[in-house]
Amino acid sequence: MVLKISQLSKTYSTGLKALTNINLEIESGMFGLLGPNGAGKSSLMRTIATLQEPSEGSIFLDDLDVIKGKEEMRRYLGYLPQDFGFYPKVSAEDMLHHFAILKGIDNKAERKEVCDALLHQTNLYEVRSRYIGDYSGGMRQRFGIAQALLGNPKVVIVDEPTAGLDPQERNRFHNLLSEVGEHIIVILSTHIVEDVRNLCQNMAVMNLGQVLFHGKTSAALQQIQGKIWRIKIAKDELQTYRERYKVISTKVVEGKIEIHVYADEKPDGHFENVSPDLEDVYFAYINR
Repeated sequence: MVLKISQLSKTYSTGLKALTNINLEIESGMFGLLGPNGAGKSSLMRTIATLQEPSEGSIFLDDLDVIKGKEEMRRYLGYLPQDFGFYPKVSAEDMLHHFAILKGIDNKAERKEVCDALLHQTNLYEVRSRYIGDYSGGMRQRFGIAQALLGNPKVVIVDEPTAGLDPQERNRFHNLLSEVGEHIIVILSTHIVEDVRNLCQNMAVMNLGQVLFHGKTSAALQQIQGKIWRIKIAKDELQTYRERYKVISTKVVEGKIEIHVYADEKPDGHFENVSPDLEDVYFAYINR
């Protein structure tokens, strides 16, 4: 199964150009869509999910024209948006049954079997009678995945799913997504590099409505191998280094500023070469 996005652009009525000439091919498995807030990730996800039409371009799921066949695409789609709404005084079990009815699972016995299986899969069965409003953030996100998996979707979209979760809940969510993404297309849209590093073999980096990189995470790392240099400097030296070098990231280490610089050759004798990680890939494409 392949989701093919070709020459996709979106300009809103305000004149804001959210997407510019997006070309992606996404196969079954976990696919990471990485970029800062405002990069255009949510606009792309909403367009794939048939919640808005593009200004130009096409989207195909195998032979299905997603833009022309919105209703059929929605039958194949599971969607967990960034702001997932819920009724706080409704139990998870009742809410999931409600979503199942909306998905067309009308037979009561079948619906109970499907909902119970999803509550078990997301480790919520023992707390299925609790109000969703009493759930922790991680439990709500797991419930969000449960509703997204109703109807055996072929494509699941999750938009910024781990923002605000503590490390333990993030690990649980990662394990759940990894299991879900074994046989279907799962698009993980996030600005959290660790999520993509842990889960995705294929990825794209977006910024300002454009795709800056598309391919395997290993290929992204290979492209900048030997080109990331590190040095620790005093805080008041940072501006000088920014003016002289392509500084892609900074962080405070033991009271000093550690900077990573992108360069084909060693900038000067004080720099040391570092083996890049996915965070360097992200910053290299976003800030280069």
